[in-house]
Order: sequence, then structure tokens, then C-alpha cells
Amino acid sequence: SVTLNCEVEHPSAGWRFYWYKTVPDLSHNSYIYELLPGNSRGTEQDSYIVHGQTHTAGYVCRAGRGDPVFYTENSEPKFVWSGDLHPAASLTVNPDRVQHFTFDSVSLSCEGNSTEWRVKRFNEHGYQSDCSDWRRMTGSTCNMRLYWYGNAVYWCESGSGEFSNAVNITVWGDYHGIILVSPVHPVTEGESVSLGCRFRTEKNLSSVFFYHNDKLIQSDTRQELNISAVSKSDEGFYKFAVMEPKSSSSPVLLIVLLLCGIVLIILLLLCCCRKSTGETLIIKQSLISSDVM
Repeated sequence: SVTLNCEVEHPSAGWRFYWYKTVPDLSHNSYIYELLPGNSRGTEQDSYIVHGQTHTAGYVCRAGRGDPVFYTENSEPKFVWSGDLHPAASLTVNPDRVQHFTFDSVSLSCEGNSTEWRVKRFNEHGYQSDCSDWRRMTGSTCNMRLYWYGNAVYWCESGSGEFSNAVNITVWGDYHGIILVSPVHPVTEGESVSLGCRFRTEKNLSSVFFYHNDKLIQSDTRQELNISAVSKSDEGFYKFAVMEPKSSSSPVLLIVLLLCGIVLIILLLLCCCRKSTGETLIIKQSLISSDVM
């Protein structure tokens, strides 16, 4: 269960609270608010408990008092995201990876039981926008070129009220010449997954080192780490380092490149979530940087 709380800017006695569910209104690029059952007269309680939610949904509240009733403005929508691996709607990212470079081209496609879709974005500065604000929807697909850098969350909404699960996308600026390649969606236990290193410009590498919880698990020229069947034991921190061959003018045998001047530690967190259909593992990642040695 999830508890939602509603606050009035200047609290005082006599307020009653009303709760609504958001329904996407694609024609006006906004939402329609449907009053939740049992809220027609409001409630003195400033909280609402969502029980057993299986699909992503947005909620809004407002307050009212007096006779006739004076209502406040609606709150901003807040979303309760479902962890369902098979939601009614889905978002596909191509290429399928969390991290991208600036100027990369990425397509976000919506699928489900609807003919009308929009792609929404919530960036790290707290601003929510629609694909039509920064690019153009072509059918159910938002095609964009990444001129900005930073983190953002994306999801699909349909005209019939469906929401996809959300995905994270991180865009690195020109100062980052290397990224970790990992899928944007959760991985079910038993499935295979690949992690890799990708360069903005092609590199001739002599060695690539992959670590799991600071333990070296692969050391060769392969720029990819393959896990054939994900399990609980694969939980933990992952990082990698690369080495370039000696140049003719270099006085040392090898030049160690720790991610183009920055140590990039990749957190690959596989969180076990038990569901009635089986046990799943969720892949997440986080970035930590420090000065180069």
C-alpha cells in the first residue's frame, strides 16, 4: 500500500480533502481528473491510502470548505509507479541502453491497446514535459536527438488512460568519452544480460577489466561482460577500466585509462522482487566519480 498526503499552504480548521485520479487528455496535452469513489463530499483526513495497485497511476488532491464550498486549486499530479514487468502499456528505447552521448539519436516507442500515445519526460530539475515540447511524435514514436546532458525519466501515456513503466536515461556531455552499456528495463531471473563499454571515438585497447564488488571477474580484450543467467549472486557493484597499448613516444609500458581521466564506478544493482509469476531482478545503476590516479 502507498499513502498519499495532501497539504494546504496555510492549514486551519474546516478543510475537507478531495482525491482524483489522472486520465491523460492527449488533445489538450493535459490531464482530466476523475473523482475517486467515496470522495464526493470530501473527507477530513488529509491522507489517502492506495491499496494493491497493479498499474501505474497518477493522483491529484484539492481541499474545500464553507457553504457554498470554496475549493483550492488542484495539486500537481503525483505518480505511483508499478513494478509490473508486463504492464498494459510499454515503452521501448532504441538503442536499448541507459547511458548515451550528446548528439546521439534515440527513439522512444509506445505499445499497448491504444491508437493514441504521448511520451512524457520528467527531468532532474523537476520539470515535466511532453515529446511535442522538444520533438515531434510520429505515430506512437518520439524521435529525438540528444542536444542536452543530464538525467531524465520517460514514460508513455495513452488516450485510454494507460501508463507504461518509467525508464531512466542519462546523457553525458563532451567531457565524457566513455559510457557503460546496460539495458533500460528490468531483467527477469534466469535471463541473460550484457554490460559493455562504449567510446565516443574508436579505441585500440590492449585490455579491458570488469570488476564485481571490487573483484576482478574478466580481464581480456573483450569490451563486453555477458551474464548468461542472472541470479541473486550477481547483485552488487560493477565497474570497469581499460588500457591502451604503449605509444612510440611513451616512456611507460602501458597507459592506464580510467575512463578518460575520471574513475567511473558503475553500480549495477539487481534487486530481487518476489511476484506471483516468479522472482525477478531489477537492474539499476548509479555513477560515482573521483580524481584519476
